[in-house]
Amino acid sequence: MTTRKSIYRGQVVDLGLENVVLPNQQTLELEVVRHPGGAAVAAFDSGGRVCLLRQYRHATGGWLWELPAGKIDQPESPLQTAHRELQEEAGLTAQEWRPLGSLFSTPGFCDERVHLYMAWDLQKVDSNLHPHEVIEVHWIDYQDALEQVSNGNIVDAKTMLGLLLARPFI
Repeated sequence: MTTRKSIYRGQVVDLGLENVVLPNQQTLELEVVRHPGGAAVAAFDSGGRVCLLRQYRHATGGWLWELPAGKIDQPESPLQTAHRELQEEAGLTAQEWRPLGSLFSTPGFCDERVHLYMAWDLQKVDSNLHPHEVIEVHWIDYQDALEQVSNGNIVDAKTMLGLLLARPFI
């Protein structure tokens, strides 16, 4: 049986102390972050370019290359979140969608699961950035994006995995 004491509940995360019994019967207290999860989109144009965002991330100390992505707002499904984030961050809608799988971002202390999608047959619409989002939209040749993963220029896990999982469908 697990018991939980919430230490901090914010707009995005809930940090708590959880008393757990592990499968080996060891009992301990763990610091665990509960997160609603998210969705990310590898969006491709008809020329084989992928939409990447250059986004300022204070927590990492600077700019990161990322796929359009964001937090699931209940009662959204992961796919609904992907649609919303593609429009809000990149100013795009897509007619075609393919699920690529999901990942746990930091399973040692957090339950965040990010659902990955591929999208194509795109149309431009107005974006709708939040005040905390500092984003530049870029279109990068897919092979160049893969090279940036290999050379360490793209270091965001959801972006790296989303780009790699899209490979069989390009």
